Amino acid sequence: MDLAQIAFFVFAAAATLSAVAVISVKNPVHAALSLVLTFFSVACVWIIAGAEFLGVALILVYVGAVMVLFLFVVMMLDIDVAPLREGYVRYLPVGLLVAIVMLVEMLTLIGVKASVVAPLTADASNGSNTKWLATALFTDFLLPFEIAAVILTVAVIAAVMLTLRRRPGAKHQNPSEQSRVRASDRVRMIKMDAVKPAAPVAPAEAAPQEAKP
Repeated sequence: MDLAQIAFFVFAAAATLSAVAVISVKNPVHAALSLVLTFFSVACVWIIAGAEFLGVALILVYVGAVMVLFLFVVMMLDIDVAPLREGYVRYLPVGLLVAIVMLVEMLTLIGVKASVVAPLTADASNGSNTKWLATALFTDFLLPFEIAAVILTVAVIAAVMLTLRRRPGAKHQNPSEQSRVRASDRVRMIKMDAVKPAAPVAPAEAAPQEAKP
């Protein structure tokens, strides 16, 4: 077993443990940090496997953009974030742990790529890495790719449904009722006879007060 295989198993174990931590910890900040470590570990696994483009895209897109989307979802779920703003000192140990693990993975990955001369692709003579990845993704692994797309779609729908909770005092729209509306439901024609206004009546004079005995 060479260094590349050892690093592969270490990165895979780190990705699995951090993924379990994402769904097991109660603090959303710790879960977000664990998710960052999960993305980074999976990216390292892909880079070792020869898919450098996919690994770099995972770091740039998911860690840089999707994590911002997750933060928006956390804010939309009405989570009490007041305790989270008390200070970053109590989150410092978890942040340092994630940073140290990512640094170790980066140094290990640099050592592995320096020791390996030939590219670790399925077919090194089949052109560039991006072309090989696209060919394998849309031919041999098309079904897992489509299943992953369905899972992500279901996750997005579930996140939207969680944010659409009924709150007292909030106004909601019913698209089905709006599409079934008719003109008679909105406008009512009333026929009224024209009536000539009466002449103004002068105010009655005040009655004289009776003399007191």
